[in-house]
Amino acid sequence: MDELKDNKKGFTSARSSKHWQQLQTLAKQQWSLASLFAQDANRATRFSTQAGALYMDYSKQCIDEEVLDTLLQLAVSCELSVRVEALMQGAMVNTSEQRAALHTALRLPDTAALQVEGQDVVADVHHSLAQVARLSERVRHGTWRGFSGKAVTDVVNIGVGGSDLGPLMATNALDEWADTEIEVHFVSNMDGTQLDNLLRHLNPETTLFIISSKSFGTVDTLSNAKTALSWLLATAKLRAGTEDSVLRRHFIGISANSEKMNAWGIHPEHQLQLWEWVGGRFSLWSAIGLAIAIRIGMPRFKELLSGAHSMDEHFAETDFAENLPVLLGLLAVWNSTFLQVNAHTVLPYDGRLSYLPSYLTQLEMESNGKSVTQHGNHIDYDTCPILWGEIGSNAQHAFYQLLHQGTQQVSCDFIACVRRYSDKVPNAPLQQQHELSLANCLAQSRVLAFGNTAVADIACAKADSEADKYKYYRGNQPSTTLLIDELTPHSLGALIALYEHKVYVMASVWDINPFDQWGVEMGKQMAESVHDAMQYEVDEGRFDTSTDQLLRHIKRLS
Repeated sequence: MDELKDNKKGFTSARSSKHWQQLQTLAKQQWSLASLFAQDANRATRFSTQAGALYMDYSKQCIDEEVLDTLLQLAVSCELSVRVEALMQGAMVNTSEQRAALHTALRLPDTAALQVEGQDVVADVHHSLAQVARLSERVRHGTWRGFSGKAVTDVVNIGVGGSDLGPLMATNALDEWADTEIEVHFVSNMDGTQLDNLLRHLNPETTLFIISSKSFGTVDTLSNAKTALSWLLATAKLRAGTEDSVLRRHFIGISANSEKMNAWGIHPEHQLQLWEWVGGRFSLWSAIGLAIAIRIGMPRFKELLSGAHSMDEHFAETDFAENLPVLLGLLAVWNSTFLQVNAHTVLPYDGRLSYLPSYLTQLEMESNGKSVTQHGNHIDYDTCPILWGEIGSNAQHAFYQLLHQGTQQVSCDFIACVRRYSDKVPNAPLQQQHELSLANCLAQSRVLAFGNTAVADIACAKADSEADKYKYYRGNQPSTTLLIDELTPHSLGALIALYEHKVYVMASVWDINPFDQWGVEMGKQMAESVHDAMQYEVDEGRFDTSTDQLLRHIKRLS
């Protein structure tokens, strides 16, 4: 463990590796996916691999054997295996904040052993999971009562960032596994729109709020929580409730700051603890996942954890050449840093994964949107691409025009589930819809890769006339296709962990810290100053002339 402690000094930068220089040279070639497939009948077999329920075909990436081998050597040159061990063993991989990043410990089985600075991490994690089980079962079984004695019917998760996107994404994806009438809702926006719309339809006597905030100081979250408390008190005062009773019966707090939870009024029995080593965007596996456990039950929540743990083991133990997170991360580095493909889109062809692109937007861009190394040196190469996404069928009618015929190169992840609706009676119409969705997934990745040559038998593929030039598809857009055997709590856990580890691989090659997010802090601090200024006359020159002018306009209309 000692050799893992000082990562800033101990790890070698990939930037100085000869393999980096070799990849720069290889990237200058004219890459043609059509030619690559024409030259190798076994290409699809050669560039695909599987881990559990996840099958990954990356043959439509602009690579050959030499590029792949050089990427794998690049991973070795930056000591990726040592970095992975450091992550798993609780070393100080978050160098700017001097702490571990132990989200993998959140899904360790209770039989595992992990000591970090004398603390039994596994025991702490499973104590917290027991609390999650206790509180979730009270809600699910109808024994959690509001101030008027009625059982809870609705749960509102109030959080932002990872405290919202993770539970929201997973709860939505696994809703068919829900076995309770309890409805779970999510509120994140600080302007009150979500909460206002929601409160119009909820009964304050039967609504429970979960305040999820690692610091318990996030203004977005606490402003929504304060409004929720006022709404409850307005009703409770007409009946028999008091503020203490309302706080005790209608609020659960999840935070690393017990002192602030106490000060806000969260009852000690209804406080769930986080740790400083849990980053928000890596936290759905912790008590932050309480909303998931309420909706699908603790046994299935544990299956989600188990699926993530299976991917952790695959990441830590599998040879890089067959390692899904390593390959996915290295391909992302190849595209962004060397081929300068600076846009990436995630395209799930499954409505249950509708929030996955938003979740991955935060996971990747907040983690790897960095321009200095862990040593504080300015970076002279491209790091994280701009990422966005949408359900594939919706995206086809929105931004696929740009993907197919625009001027930008964009890399794509296609995600689909192979089996669905087998338990539905009758299932034929739904099965047909599912097959249509799968067909569109495969077809779109094919046309993006091969352009007009993919549809040479179709009239629009020919460009003989002037009009036909508008129907030209250039192709050569790189993509990876991930097929999931079937969407279950276990396979979803593995999928999310796959992308978590992809982020770490990218960061390791780029020599950046993916676990801090200083880029969002200054804006928050400035917002406090601007908010203070809104309460008084605008002092000329306090800010810039644009901000001062906008403040004056707002105050005139207020």
